Amino acid sequence: MSSPSDLIVQSAARSAAVHRKIAPAIFRTPVIASRLPMQSGTQLIYKTENFQHTGSFKLRGACAKLTTVPLDRPVITASSGNHGIACSLAAQTTGHTLIVVLPETVVAKKRKTIEGFGTRVVIAGADASLAELHAQEMAEAEGYTYISPYNDAQIIAGQGTAALELLDQADQIDNVFISMGGGGLISGMGSVFKEFSPQTRVVGVSASHSAALAASIKAGRIVETDHLDTLADGVAGGVDVDSLTLPMASEVIDEIVHCSEAQIEDALKILAWSENMLVEGAAALALAAFLADTEKYVGQTSAVLLCGGNYDIERIRSII
Repeated sequence: MSSPSDLIVQSAARSAAVHRKIAPAIFRTPVIASRLPMQSGTQLIYKTENFQHTGSFKLRGACAKLTTVPLDRPVITASSGNHGIACSLAAQTTGHTLIVVLPETVVAKKRKTIEGFGTRVVIAGADASLAELHAQEMAEAEGYTYISPYNDAQIIAGQGTAALELLDQADQIDNVFISMGGGGLISGMGSVFKEFSPQTRVVGVSASHSAALAASIKAGRIVETDHLDTLADGVAGGVDVDSLTLPMASEVIDEIVHCSEAQIEDALKILAWSENMLVEGAAALALAAFLADTEKYVGQTSAVLLCGGNYDIERIRSII
């Protein structure tokens, strides 16, 4: 097994430092054992970031980043929803002026939550990647500090703190399943695992309807992909051309699994009816990859990162 690169080692060290810094602002989310029937010696556990203060892991990165931005600098970011909610809470705590650019497809519940913090919302673009471009243009034109949802060392380090907690909460983790969007979560958590638990296999899970990072990893460069409507809206959208997450994710991910909308639906139902948890599609996506090949993980301990619980009520009602 090759040693982690300097980029991975530095990110893991940054996560350890950031964790101590942001600990008062985040919830140490519980690890819950699955109720699903398993073969002897097989265990499935959930790291429940759906119970985080803002309903997703994104609060970790937002807190880590905003503590580094001067208060006299207005901040702008783009989000499919969860990052915007996280930045809104963090900015309310720090006192930063914040603008969040959301795509036209944003879940109504997420937009309402962001606006509830008093955050200025701008709607632009048919998907998250176009919203990001609009936010970057506004930042340059009007002098705002732009915060990427994923392409930022502090954001990545903040997301990695979820892995530090998980390693402390579980005696053994053979596999960890993490949904892939722009790559901030899997880069941050994957760096921590490669540095502190290299025997753990990191499985990146991509929604077939929006798989920009997976396609870019395969090509070895950022590539454009089609973005279709997906239940996993929290991981929909493209990846910046210069994104830190491409080289990091390429190094830390041991396997990529693509899941269909039908598989995400099935995972949502299982989480609701068997595990008593309502989560958003991006969280169910990670479980869908485990369910796609359970025989492969017999005799092992597998962890699924439930990244968020900010679901669209009407949409999830129609599924479950």
